[in-house]
Amino acid sequence: MKVSIVGTGYVGLVSGACLAHLGHQVTCVDIDPAKVEMIARKDPPIYEKGLQELLDANVPERLTATTDLRAAVLDSDLSLIAVGTPFDGQIIDLKFIKQVAQEIGEALAEKDSWHMVVVKSTVVPGTTTDVVLPILEQASGKKAGIDFGVGMNPEFLREGEAIEDFMEPDRIVFGGIDERSIDALAELYEVFETADKVRTDPSTAEMIKYTANSLLATLISFSNEIANLCAVQRVDVAEAMQGVHLDRRFSPILETGERVRPGFVSYVWPGAGFGGSCFPKDVKALVAHGENSGIPMQLLRSVIEVNNRQPQKMIDMLEKELGNIAGSDITVLGVAFKPGTDDIRESPSLPVIEALAAKGAKVTAFDPIARHEAEHVLGDRVIFRDTLEDALNGAKAILLMTAWPEFRDLPEMLAKGESAPLLIDGRRMLNKNSVDRYAGIGL
Repeated sequence: MKVSIVGTGYVGLVSGACLAHLGHQVTCVDIDPAKVEMIARKDPPIYEKGLQELLDANVPERLTATTDLRAAVLDSDLSLIAVGTPFDGQIIDLKFIKQVAQEIGEALAEKDSWHMVVVKSTVVPGTTTDVVLPILEQASGKKAGIDFGVGMNPEFLREGEAIEDFMEPDRIVFGGIDERSIDALAELYEVFETADKVRTDPSTAEMIKYTANSLLATLISFSNEIANLCAVQRVDVAEAMQGVHLDRRFSPILETGERVRPGFVSYVWPGAGFGGSCFPKDVKALVAHGENSGIPMQLLRSVIEVNNRQPQKMIDMLEKELGNIAGSDITVLGVAFKPGTDDIRESPSLPVIEALAAKGAKVTAFDPIARHEAEHVLGDRVIFRDTLEDALNGAKAILLMTAWPEFRDLPEMLAKGESAPLLIDGRRMLNKNSVDRYAGIGL
Protein backbone atom coordinates (compact mmCIF):
# COMPACT_ATOMS: atom_id res chain seq x y z
CA MET A 1 0.00 0.00 0.00
CA LYS A 2 0.95 3.65 -0.34
CA VAL A 3 0.86 5.12 3.15
CA SER A 4 1.16 8.68 4.47
CA ILE A 5 1.95 9.20 8.17
CA VAL A 6 1.47 12.61 9.77
CA GLY A 7 3.85 13.15 12.68
CA THR A 8 7.44 11.90 13.01
CA GLY A 9 7.69 11.33 16.75
CA TYR A 10 8.30 7.96 18.38
CA VAL A 11 5.07 6.49 17.05
CA GLY A 12 4.97 8.07 13.60
CA LEU A 13 8.57 7.57 12.56
CA VAL A 14 8.92 4.08 14.00
CA SER A 15 5.65 3.03 12.35
CA GLY A 16 6.72 4.58 9.06
CA ALA A 17 10.14 2.97 9.07
CA CYS A 18 8.72 -0.44 9.96
CA LEU A 19 5.91 -0.29 7.40
CA ALA A 20 8.43 0.69 4.74
CA HIS A 21 10.65 -2.21 5.72
CA LEU A 22 7.65 -4.51 5.33
CA GLY A 23 7.26 -3.39 1.72
CA HIS A 24 4.81 -0.49 1.85
CA GLN A 25 5.58 2.83 0.17
CA VAL A 26 5.61 5.33 3.04
CA THR A 27 5.70 9.12 3.18
CA CYS A 28 6.24 10.72 6.58
CA VAL A 29 4.84 14.23 7.05
CA ASP A 30 6.02 16.82 9.57
CA ILE A 31 5.66 20.59 9.85
CA ASP A 32 9.29 20.85 10.98
CA PRO A 33 11.58 21.10 7.91
CA ALA A 34 14.59 20.19 10.06
CA LYS A 35 13.09 16.80 10.94
CA VAL A 36 12.18 16.17 7.32
CA GLU A 37 15.74 16.95 6.24
CA MET A 38 17.18 14.68 8.93
CA ILE A 39 15.05 11.75 7.77
CA ALA A 40 15.99 12.43 4.15
CA ARG A 41 19.68 12.10 5.01
CA LYS A 42 19.02 9.00 7.15
CA ASP A 43 19.70 10.81 10.42
CA PRO A 44 17.16 9.75 13.11
CA PRO A 45 15.63 12.80 14.86
CA ILE A 46 14.94 10.56 17.87
CA TYR A 47 16.88 7.76 19.53
CA GLU A 48 15.35 4.32 19.16
CA LYS A 49 17.26 1.06 19.00
CA GLY A 50 17.37 -0.21 15.42
CA LEU A 51 15.93 2.93 13.84
CA GLN A 52 19.19 3.92 12.18
CA GLU A 53 19.39 0.57 10.42
CA LEU A 54 15.80 0.88 9.15
CA LEU A 55 16.44 4.36 7.76
CA ASP A 56 19.63 3.15 6.10
CA ALA A 57 17.76 0.28 4.46
CA ASN A 58 14.62 2.12 3.30
CA VAL A 59 15.38 5.81 2.64
CA PRO A 60 14.64 6.95 -0.04
CA GLU A 61 13.45 3.86 -1.91
CA ARG A 62 10.44 3.04 0.28
CA LEU A 63 10.53 5.80 2.91
CA THR A 64 10.49 9.54 2.23
CA ALA A 65 9.61 12.62 4.24
CA THR A 66 7.93 15.92 3.37
CA THR A 67 6.25 18.98 4.84
CA ASP A 68 3.54 18.81 2.16
CA LEU A 69 0.62 17.00 3.79
CA ARG A 70 -1.73 17.58 0.85
CA ALA A 71 0.60 15.96 -1.66
CA ALA A 72 1.26 13.03 0.67
CA VAL A 73 -2.44 12.33 1.11
CA LEU A 74 -3.22 12.65 -2.59
CA ASP A 75 -0.44 10.20 -3.40
CA SER A 76 -1.41 7.55 -0.83
CA ASP A 77 -4.15 5.02 -0.14
CA LEU A 78 -4.14 5.31 3.64
CA SER A 79 -3.19 8.06 6.09
CA LEU A 80 -2.12 7.54 9.69
CA ILE A 81 -2.49 10.42 12.15
CA ALA A 82 0.34 10.15 14.70
CA VAL A 83 0.59 13.63 16.23
CA GLY A 84 0.84 14.56 19.90
CA THR A 85 -2.12 14.75 22.25
CA PRO A 86 -0.86 16.70 25.29
CA PHE A 87 -2.90 16.76 28.48
CA ASP A 88 -3.74 20.17 29.96
CA GLY A 89 -4.95 18.91 33.34
CA GLN A 90 -8.60 18.75 32.34
CA ILE A 91 -8.80 17.11 28.91
CA ILE A 92 -6.36 15.97 26.25
CA ASP A 93 -5.54 18.76 23.83
CA LEU A 94 -6.81 17.78 20.38
CA LYS A 95 -5.60 20.86 18.54
CA PHE A 96 -3.02 18.92 16.51
CA ILE A 97 -5.48 16.12 15.77
CA LYS A 98 -8.10 18.62 14.63
CA GLN A 99 -5.63 20.56 12.49
CA VAL A 100 -4.42 17.41 10.74
CA ALA A 101 -7.98 16.14 10.24
CA GLN A 102 -8.89 19.48 8.64
CA GLU A 103 -5.92 19.35 6.26
CA ILE A 104 -6.54 15.72 5.34
CA GLY A 105 -10.18 16.53 4.70
CA GLU A 106 -9.25 19.40 2.40
CA ALA A 107 -6.97 17.05 0.47
CA LEU A 108 -9.73 14.44 0.22
CA ALA A 109 -11.94 17.05 -1.43
CA GLU A 110 -9.55 16.89 -4.40
CA LYS A 111 -9.36 13.12 -4.49
CA ASP A 112 -11.57 10.90 -6.64
CA SER A 113 -10.63 7.54 -5.13
CA TRP A 114 -11.61 6.08 -1.76
CA HIS A 115 -9.12 6.84 1.01
CA MET A 116 -8.61 5.44 4.50
CA VAL A 117 -7.94 7.80 7.43
CA VAL A 118 -6.62 6.24 10.62
CA VAL A 119 -6.05 7.80 14.05
CA LYS A 120 -2.96 6.26 15.66
CA SER A 121 -2.46 8.93 18.32
CA THR A 122 -3.70 8.01 21.78
CA VAL A 123 -7.11 9.66 22.21
CA VAL A 124 -9.99 9.13 24.64
CA PRO A 125 -12.96 7.02 23.55
CA GLY A 126 -15.22 8.83 21.10
CA THR A 127 -12.55 11.09 19.62
CA THR A 128 -12.27 9.34 16.25
CA THR A 129 -16.01 9.21 15.56
CA ASP A 130 -17.14 12.37 17.35
CA VAL A 131 -14.27 14.74 16.55
CA VAL A 132 -12.12 13.51 13.66
CA LEU A 133 -14.87 12.08 11.44
CA PRO A 134 -17.07 15.23 11.40
CA ILE A 135 -14.05 17.42 10.60
CA LEU A 136 -13.11 15.13 7.71
CA GLU A 137 -16.66 15.26 6.33
CA GLN A 138 -16.95 19.02 6.70
CA ALA A 139 -13.56 19.77 5.15
CA SER A 140 -13.94 17.30 2.28
CA GLY A 141 -17.62 17.74 1.52
CA LYS A 142 -17.77 13.96 1.37
CA LYS A 143 -19.38 11.20 3.42
CA ALA A 144 -17.50 8.85 5.75
CA GLY A 145 -18.30 5.24 5.02
CA ILE A 146 -19.02 6.03 1.39
CA ASP A 147 -16.29 8.27 0.00
CA PHE A 148 -13.61 7.48 2.58
CA GLY A 149 -13.00 5.19 5.55
CA VAL A 150 -12.21 6.11 9.14
CA GLY A 151 -10.50 4.00 11.76
CA MET A 152 -8.52 3.88 14.98
CA ASN A 153 -5.37 1.77 15.25
CA PRO A 154 -3.71 2.16 18.67
CA GLU A 155 -0.01 1.55 19.10
CA PHE A 156 1.53 -0.68 21.76
CA LEU A 157 5.15 0.37 21.40
CA ARG A 158 7.54 0.50 24.34
CA GLU A 159 10.13 3.21 23.91
CA GLY A 160 13.50 1.55 23.59
CA GLU A 161 11.86 -1.61 22.23
CA ALA A 162 9.48 0.05 19.76
CA ILE A 163 10.81 -1.55 16.58
CA GLU A 164 10.76 -5.04 18.07
CA ASP A 165 7.21 -4.41 19.33
CA PHE A 166 6.06 -3.25 15.90
CA MET A 167 7.71 -6.08 13.99
CA GLU A 168 6.67 -8.76 16.48
CA PRO A 169 3.24 -7.60 17.71
CA ASP A 170 1.34 -9.48 20.39
CA ARG A 171 -1.94 -8.03 19.09
CA ILE A 172 -3.13 -5.57 16.47
CA VAL A 173 -6.35 -3.64 17.01
CA PHE A 174 -8.45 -2.64 14.00
CA GLY A 175 -11.07 -0.10 15.01
CA GLY A 176 -13.19 0.90 12.01
CA ILE A 177 -16.52 2.58 11.33
CA ASP A 178 -17.46 -0.18 8.88
CA GLU A 179 -16.16 -3.44 7.44
CA ARG A 180 -14.38 -1.72 4.55
CA SER A 181 -12.42 0.44 6.97
CA ILE A 182 -11.48 -2.57 9.09
CA ASP A 183 -10.49 -4.51 5.97
CA ALA A 184 -8.20 -1.66 4.91
CA LEU A 185 -6.40 -1.85 8.25
CA ALA A 186 -6.21 -5.61 7.94
CA GLU A 187 -4.57 -5.21 4.53
CA LEU A 188 -1.99 -2.82 5.98
CA TYR A 189 -0.92 -5.44 8.52
CA GLU A 190 -1.59 -8.61 6.53
CA VAL A 191 2.06 -9.65 6.75
CA PHE A 192 1.54 -10.42 10.45
CA GLU A 193 -0.24 -13.71 9.92
CA THR A 194 0.15 -15.12 13.43
CA ALA A 195 -0.54 -12.01 15.53
CA ASP A 196 -3.92 -11.82 17.24
CA LYS A 197 -6.19 -9.32 15.49
CA VAL A 198 -9.04 -7.46 17.17
CA ARG A 199 -11.75 -6.20 14.80
CA THR A 200 -13.86 -3.63 16.61
CA ASP A 201 -15.24 -0.10 16.54
CA PRO A 202 -13.07 3.02 17.01
CA SER A 203 -14.23 3.82 20.56
CA THR A 204 -13.42 0.33 21.79
CA ALA A 205 -10.01 0.53 20.11
CA GLU A 206 -9.38 3.80 21.92
CA MET A 207 -10.40 2.27 25.26
CA ILE A 208 -8.16 -0.76 24.75
CA LYS A 209 -5.13 1.51 24.57
CA TYR A 210 -6.01 3.52 27.68
CA THR A 211 -6.93 0.43 29.65
CA ALA A 212 -3.65 -1.31 28.79
CA ASN A 213 -1.51 1.65 29.87
CA SER A 214 -3.54 2.33 33.00
CA LEU A 215 -3.27 -1.30 34.10
CA LEU A 216 0.53 -1.28 33.81
CA ALA A 217 0.77 2.05 35.62
CA THR A 218 -1.45 0.64 38.38
CA LEU A 219 0.86 -2.34 38.81
CA ILE A 220 3.82 0.01 39.26
CA SER A 221 2.10 2.23 41.83
CA PHE A 222 0.80 -0.83 43.67
CA SER A 223 4.35 -2.16 43.89
CA ASN A 224 5.62 1.17 45.15
CA GLU A 225 2.93 1.44 47.78
CA ILE A 226 3.91 -2.00 49.06
CA ALA A 227 7.57 -0.93 48.93
CA ASN A 228 6.88 2.11 51.09
CA LEU A 229 5.18 -0.08 53.69
CA CYS A 230 8.05 -2.56 53.61
CA ALA A 231 10.51 0.26 54.27
CA VAL A 232 9.04 0.81 57.76
CA GLN A 233 8.36 -2.87 58.52
CA ARG A 234 11.92 -4.28 58.40
CA VAL A 235 11.00 -6.09 55.18
CA ASP A 236 12.90 -6.03 51.90
CA VAL A 237 10.32 -5.45 49.18
CA ALA A 238 12.62 -7.00 46.56
CA GLU A 239 12.55 -10.32 48.41
CA ALA A 240 8.81 -10.03 48.95
CA MET A 241 8.16 -9.34 45.28
CA GLN A 242 10.40 -12.19 44.18
CA GLY A 243 8.14 -14.46 46.20
CA VAL A 244 5.06 -12.95 44.59
CA HIS A 245 6.53 -13.42 41.13
CA LEU A 246 6.71 -17.18 41.70
CA ASP A 247 2.92 -17.42 41.62
CA ARG A 248 2.12 -19.66 38.65
CA ARG A 249 -0.34 -17.05 37.39
CA PHE A 250 2.55 -14.58 37.11
CA SER A 251 5.25 -17.01 35.96
CA PRO A 252 3.72 -20.25 34.68
CA ILE A 253 5.61 -23.54 34.87
CA LEU A 254 5.69 -25.54 31.63
CA GLU A 255 5.30 -29.29 31.47
CA THR A 256 9.07 -29.47 31.07
CA GLY A 257 9.49 -27.82 34.45
CA GLU A 258 10.79 -24.60 32.92
CA ARG A 259 9.37 -21.45 34.45
CA VAL A 260 8.20 -18.74 32.04
CA ARG A 261 8.65 -15.15 33.20
CA PRO A 262 6.30 -12.88 31.21
CA GLY A 263 7.47 -9.35 30.55
CA PHE A 264 4.54 -7.74 32.37
CA VAL A 265 5.87 -9.06 35.70
CA SER A 266 8.60 -6.42 35.47
CA TYR A 267 5.90 -3.85 36.25
CA VAL A 268 5.30 -5.55 39.59
CA TRP A 269 8.56 -4.22 40.97
CA PRO A 270 9.40 -1.20 43.14
CA GLY A 271 11.16 1.90 41.93
CA ALA A 272 11.35 5.67 41.92
CA GLY A 273 8.14 6.00 39.86
CA PHE A 274 7.07 5.83 36.24
CA GLY A 275 7.46 8.56 33.64
CA GLY A 276 7.53 9.01 29.90
CA SER A 277 5.10 10.38 27.38
CA CYS A 278 2.41 7.72 27.92
CA PHE A 279 1.69 6.45 31.43
CA PRO A 280 1.42 9.77 33.33
CA LYS A 281 -0.51 11.52 30.56
CA ASP A 282 -2.77 8.62 29.71
CA VAL A 283 -3.77 7.82 33.28
CA LYS A 284 -4.50 11.47 34.02
CA ALA A 285 -6.48 11.79 30.81
CA LEU A 286 -8.56 8.70 31.59
CA VAL A 287 -9.25 10.01 35.11
CA ALA A 288 -10.43 13.32 33.66
CA HIS A 289 -12.45 11.59 30.94
CA GLY A 290 -14.16 9.37 33.49
CA GLU A 291 -14.97 12.20 35.85
CA ASN A 292 -16.25 14.35 32.99
CA SER A 293 -18.56 11.42 32.23
CA GLY A 294 -19.77 11.29 35.83
CA ILE A 295 -17.63 8.30 36.85
CA PRO A 296 -15.17 9.02 39.71
CA MET A 297 -11.89 7.27 38.89
CA GLN A 298 -10.69 6.83 42.46
CA LEU A 299 -8.24 4.00 41.88
CA LEU A 300 -6.49 5.65 38.94
CA ARG A 301 -6.37 8.98 40.76
CA SER A 302 -4.51 7.18 43.57
CA VAL A 303 -2.14 5.63 41.02
CA ILE A 304 -1.03 9.12 40.02
CA GLU A 305 -0.81 10.35 43.61
CA VAL A 306 1.45 7.45 44.62
CA ASN A 307 3.64 8.02 41.58
CA ASN A 308 3.96 11.75 42.20
CA ARG A 309 5.24 11.10 45.72
CA GLN A 310 7.74 8.42 44.77
CA PRO A 311 10.72 10.56 43.63
CA GLN A 312 10.71 12.30 47.02
CA LYS A 313 11.52 8.93 48.62
CA MET A 314 14.98 9.21 47.06
CA ILE A 315 15.57 12.58 48.72
CA ASP A 316 14.21 11.30 52.04
CA MET A 317 16.63 8.35 52.05
CA LEU A 318 19.52 10.61 51.10
CA GLU A 319 18.86 13.07 53.92
CA LYS A 320 18.26 10.27 56.42
CA GLU A 321 21.77 8.97 55.74
CA LEU A 322 23.65 12.23 55.19
CA GLY A 323 21.64 14.89 56.98
CA ASN A 324 22.08 18.34 55.46
CA ILE A 325 23.16 17.86 51.82
CA ALA A 326 23.98 21.50 51.06
CA GLY A 327 27.38 21.60 49.39
CA SER A 328 27.56 17.81 49.05
CA ASP A 329 28.62 16.18 45.80
CA ILE A 330 25.66 14.08 44.68
CA THR A 331 25.69 12.01 41.50
CA VAL A 332 22.47 11.10 39.66
CA LEU A 333 22.73 8.11 37.36
CA GLY A 334 20.14 8.14 34.60
CA VAL A 335 17.88 10.96 33.43
CA ALA A 336 15.85 9.14 30.77
CA PHE A 337 12.56 7.87 32.19
CA LYS A 338 13.61 4.30 31.28
CA PRO A 339 16.60 2.58 29.68
CA GLY A 340 16.81 2.35 25.91
CA THR A 341 15.54 5.84 25.13
CA ASP A 342 16.57 9.49 25.24
CA ASP A 343 13.06 10.53 26.34
CA ILE A 344 13.11 12.47 29.64
CA ARG A 345 9.45 13.50 29.65
CA GLU A 346 7.97 13.07 33.15
CA SER A 347 11.16 11.31 34.21
CA PRO A 348 11.38 10.83 38.01
CA SER A 349 14.96 12.06 37.74
CA LEU A 350 13.80 15.59 36.98
CA PRO A 351 12.07 16.37 40.31
CA VAL A 352 14.93 14.63 42.14
CA ILE A 353 17.53 16.82 40.46
CA GLU A 354 15.39 19.91 41.03
CA ALA A 355 15.10 19.09 44.72
CA LEU A 356 18.83 18.42 45.09
CA ALA A 357 19.68 21.73 43.43
CA ALA A 358 17.15 23.60 45.59
CA LYS A 359 18.77 22.15 48.73
CA GLY A 360 22.19 23.38 47.65
CA ALA A 361 23.74 20.09 46.61
CA LYS A 362 26.39 19.98 43.88
CA VAL A 363 24.68 17.75 41.33
CA THR A 364 26.56 15.67 38.79
CA ALA A 365 24.75 13.39 36.34
CA PHE A 366 25.41 10.74 33.73
CA ASP A 367 23.10 9.19 31.15
CA PRO A 368 24.46 7.16 28.22
CA ILE A 369 21.82 8.43 25.77
CA ALA A 370 19.69 11.26 27.16
CA ARG A 371 22.37 13.84 27.98
CA HIS A 372 21.48 16.25 25.17
CA GLU A 373 17.78 16.28 26.04
CA ALA A 374 18.52 16.63 29.76
CA GLU A 375 20.98 19.51 29.34
CA HIS A 376 18.37 21.37 27.31
CA VAL A 377 15.84 21.07 30.16
CA LEU A 378 18.04 21.29 33.26
CA GLY A 379 20.57 23.90 32.16
CA ASP A 380 23.28 24.68 34.71
CA ARG A 381 21.52 23.01 37.64
CA VAL A 382 23.52 19.87 36.93
CA ILE A 383 26.97 19.07 35.56
CA PHE A 384 26.98 16.21 33.09
CA ARG A 385 29.93 13.88 32.82
CA ASP A 386 31.09 12.06 29.71
CA THR A 387 31.62 8.70 31.35
CA LEU A 388 30.23 6.73 34.25
CA GLU A 389 33.68 6.68 35.86
CA ASP A 390 33.88 10.48 35.78
CA ALA A 391 30.40 10.79 37.26
CA LEU A 392 31.34 8.61 40.24
CA ASN A 393 34.55 10.47 40.97
CA GLY A 394 34.30 12.40 44.25
CA ALA A 395 30.64 11.59 44.86
CA LYS A 396 29.45 11.53 48.45
CA ALA A 397 26.26 9.79 47.38
CA ILE A 398 24.98 8.17 44.21
CA LEU A 399 21.30 8.06 43.23
CA LEU A 400 20.56 5.32 40.70
CA MET A 401 17.46 6.55 38.85
CA THR A 402 17.37 4.67 35.51
CA ALA A 403 18.02 0.96 35.10
CA TRP A 404 20.61 1.23 32.33
CA PRO A 405 22.40 -2.14 31.96
CA GLU A 406 25.83 -0.55 32.34
CA PHE A 407 24.94 0.46 35.90
CA ARG A 408 25.13 -3.20 36.92
CA ASP A 409 28.90 -2.70 36.96
CA LEU A 410 28.63 -0.22 39.82
CA PRO A 411 29.58 -2.62 42.66
CA GLU A 412 32.82 -3.59 40.92
CA MET A 413 33.62 0.02 40.02
CA LEU A 414 32.94 1.30 43.53
CA ALA A 415 35.04 -1.46 45.08
CA LYS A 416 38.08 -0.06 43.27
CA GLY A 417 37.60 3.42 44.72
CA GLU A 418 39.31 4.82 47.78
CA SER A 419 36.09 5.97 49.43
CA ALA A 420 32.71 4.26 49.84
CA PRO A 421 29.94 6.62 48.74
CA LEU A 422 26.33 5.98 49.69
CA LEU A 423 24.44 4.25 46.87
CA ILE A 424 20.67 4.70 46.78
CA ASP A 425 19.10 2.24 44.37
CA GLY A 426 15.95 3.78 42.93
CA ARG A 427 15.31 0.75 40.71
CA ARG A 428 16.35 -2.10 43.03
CA MET A 429 18.50 -3.50 40.24
CA LEU A 430 21.58 -4.25 42.37
CA ASN A 431 22.18 -6.77 45.13
CA LYS A 432 21.85 -4.93 48.41
CA ASN A 433 25.00 -6.67 49.72
CA SER A 434 27.10 -5.78 46.69
CA VAL A 435 28.26 -2.36 47.96
CA ASP A 436 29.42 -1.16 51.34
CA ARG A 437 26.80 1.53 51.83
CA TYR A 438 23.48 0.65 50.22
CA ALA A 439 19.98 2.04 50.52
CA GLY A 440 17.06 1.35 48.24
CA ILE A 441 13.36 1.80 47.62
CA GLY A 442 11.38 -0.53 49.89
CA LEU A 443 14.31 -1.53 52.10
